[in-house]
Amino acid sequence: MLPIDAQIVSVDDHVIEHPRVWLDRLPSKYADVAPRIERMPDGNDAWVYEGEVAGNFALNAVAGKSPKEFGLDPRRYDDMLPGCHDIKDRLRDMDLEGVHAQLCFPNFGGFAGSVVQKSKDHDLSIAVIKAYNDFILDEWCAAAPDRQIPLMMVPYWDVEATVAEIERTASLGARSLTFPEIPDRIGLPSWHSDHWDPVLAAAQAANMPLSLHFGTAGPPQASAEAMTSNFTVAISLFGLNSMSAMAELLLSPVFHKFPNLKMALSEGGIGWMPYMIERLDYVWERHRWYNDVNKDVKPSDIFAQHIYGCFISDYAGIFSRNLIGVDNLMFESDYPHSDSNWPHTRKVLEEAMLDVPDEDAQKMVEWNARKLYNFPRS
Repeated sequence: MLPIDAQIVSVDDHVIEHPRVWLDRLPSKYADVAPRIERMPDGNDAWVYEGEVAGNFALNAVAGKSPKEFGLDPRRYDDMLPGCHDIKDRLRDMDLEGVHAQLCFPNFGGFAGSVVQKSKDHDLSIAVIKAYNDFILDEWCAAAPDRQIPLMMVPYWDVEATVAEIERTASLGARSLTFPEIPDRIGLPSWHSDHWDPVLAAAQAANMPLSLHFGTAGPPQASAEAMTSNFTVAISLFGLNSMSAMAELLLSPVFHKFPNLKMALSEGGIGWMPYMIERLDYVWERHRWYNDVNKDVKPSDIFAQHIYGCFISDYAGIFSRNLIGVDNLMFESDYPHSDSNWPHTRKVLEEAMLDVPDEDAQKMVEWNARKLYNFPRS
């Protein structure tokens, strides 16, 4: 069961940036195009970037609401918990749900920066990324260094700039970087190319694992209705992206080139992992000889050294933890998104861990995350 002294570390939560994050940090020459919040004619708030509406909050800021109030409709700042965007209130909300520390993904820029990737001005896109990272390091995480794990965005569309930002932020205390889970699905080279080698080398040198949040490579393959009138289908299938990312990575040269690199499949769930690990080994054993893949190390052995699964509510995965590897599993609360169990996170987790040995439970909810993200107890 979950030990009383376990400090829950959630490896996937989200920050809703306050309206002045970029207005206060970008050079004055970008004053007219910087990301800003504007009140729309319908009375809701929206991000405006380079003069165009670039997004709203919808399901990304519904913690504390009944599922009957969920929806894809736009929202306002005064229609969400202050803890979504104010770090002092966030800490209070963490105390209420029994979570000690969080690693937070961005909101405005997309979970890995997809909105910023579409910038018309390349130099502006780099400046927006740097300003966000400065906000996370100097404001959000600095307010509670023992409770917020610094996760960085990078301008992944520019390899040289990405390497520079990894090196810059690593020197300032960054612990991880968010990155597209399947780059080729958004028009970039795949994990099988050498395009990403400088980025992966820099991340390895800085001891910064990549956090691959599902959806950073776009929606899962699904019907048109799944993305519009029946979004339940799409939400249920997003974990397929994590499955695809795992297969691509374990059968690619990535971890052979970078033996100390780690990656987390953020919000991808874990119940599917035993099958996928077994299937990858089965296929590899029969087809490795005529394919351009490593012929000496099983995918399951590579997984054990490099990949981490992340779960919110996953009884099947917890039950199958020994088939996956207890050392490769981490918890996430997903505050303030629609999958979050706030303010009952710890209670729900305790129920899920009733039949789990204390040591296994504490590894999954705390120790594995602290080890991966180099975030020891203070």
